[in-house]
Amino acid sequence: MTGRCASCGCALSADEVAVTKKLVNRGAVSFYCVNCLAAYFEVTPDDIRERIAYFRASGCTLFAPARPADA
Repeated sequence: MTGRCASCGCALSADEVAVTKKLVNRGAVSFYCVNCLAAYFEVTPDDIRERIAYFRASGCTLFAPARPADA
């Protein structure tokens, strides 16, 4: 599932949809890009990317397993 960021309108990746669900609300219907989530939580975009990697490594089913090229 991809779409557009509810704040800036940029195209979203599946990971951005998943991290919005994980950090904001599992039942969310509006989703945010990494940059807008970082601004909202007053952290850096790299902090959000680290959370994505952490949740994936922890086995969270909202995130697709890493592809070999991503590992």
